[in-house]
Amino acid sequence: MAVTLESPGSADHTVEQGELASRAAAEAYVGGVCFKLGPPTLIGAELEWLTVQERSSASNFAAASRPHVSALADALGPHAPRTIAADSPAFPLPGGSRVTLEPGGQIELSSAPCPTVDQLCDRLRDDAHQLQNLLQSRSIRTVSVAADAERSPERILQLPRYRAMERSFGGIGPFGKLMMCNTASTQVSVDAGTDAADVTARWTALYAIGPALVAAFACSPALRGAPPGAWASQRMRAWLRVDTARTRPPVPEWTDPMAAYSRWALDVPLLCVRRPDEAESTDPKGGWAAPPGATFADWLSGALDDEVGRRPDTSDLDYHLTTLFPPVRASGHLEVRYLDAQPGESWAVPVHVIDALMSGPAVVAEATSLAAPLAGRWVDAARHGLANPDIRAAAVALLCLAGAHATSESAARAIEAAAERCRRGRTPTDTETAAGARPPAAGP
Repeated sequence: MAVTLESPGSADHTVEQGELASRAAAEAYVGGVCFKLGPPTLIGAELEWLTVQERSSASNFAAASRPHVSALADALGPHAPRTIAADSPAFPLPGGSRVTLEPGGQIELSSAPCPTVDQLCDRLRDDAHQLQNLLQSRSIRTVSVAADAERSPERILQLPRYRAMERSFGGIGPFGKLMMCNTASTQVSVDAGTDAADVTARWTALYAIGPALVAAFACSPALRGAPPGAWASQRMRAWLRVDTARTRPPVPEWTDPMAAYSRWALDVPLLCVRRPDEAESTDPKGGWAAPPGATFADWLSGALDDEVGRRPDTSDLDYHLTTLFPPVRASGHLEVRYLDAQPGESWAVPVHVIDALMSGPAVVAEATSLAAPLAGRWVDAARHGLANPDIRAAAVALLCLAGAHATSESAARAIEAAAERCRRGRTPTDTETAAGARPPAAGP
């Protein structure tokens, strides 16, 4: 997630860069960089799409190939990320969104932070149209689905990070490569909170409401290459199964999320270790691979001196933090990662829902209370979705609460339509509710 939220009035939490003298210093560093304190004022979002290279001979999605990296770089021009064009200036699009790329060719828009959700959606919508126009110049099309039901997973980015990631996840099962190459999400970022108590309340709420919102916006029942089984969200299934130490922190046990997240982060196994010589280009079994099972805390303590040859510094810890994939990630702000990519432009609906449910302490508390019975039921939500009556009831209740606190009449109407859809057990892709799921425009 490339969204960065910085509140103008936030407290100064500058943390010294450089060496890490101890585990305590590392935990303090994580707490400082992952939870920026200040009045919640900003919101951001990231949209992801699968991509296809359109050819005259490709009559359907299954026959369409993934775009080549060079075609994507040509299409994006000065907006291309440096992962595919090393000399690119990587300029944001006119609305402030930056373009990034996932391993399987999924393309992302990471918004600039905005003071209102209406402004955020307007800018993202404009940038999404601009992005599509750029891609079409090279016959590349975006596809608004959360999971690829047709194509086998294929990684087009050959970076050391992704090679190490694929190798690490490959020992667990098929879900790693599927997650990397064949899934897409809608992500929302909100400020962490004013103080420690506010952070705890907002963090707890975002985790508590997660299973109900997973079900409310689940729209990925098929994922090619996944083991047999009926799931409402195959995308979320992949994330939950890929590497549980990395994707499922024991949040229900945390009374102090800021301290607990810092401890958890250091005890997550290393996904990769950056090496300046990028030896992986000549040694496919070496390169950025990390010693199996070794954690960042192990590296810090000196246990990996023989294998790695150096101790980590803050830049290594910064990088390690980007390899953690919990449902809500602390990245200075709180990054909601559990929502499926939505069909068409209906991505604005869950963005408005998160904004409304985080709109004030009383709403946060009520949302937490409504969702409390479902806390931790991620697997049930991803598997059964709205077919489970308890999950469906909680989803409807949360959407009704969000509609009551939406920023505009149009947003309220869109959220209310989503609540009615959930009440009837229908998914966002049901054509019957397509009209009601149109994204809200700014203003009353």
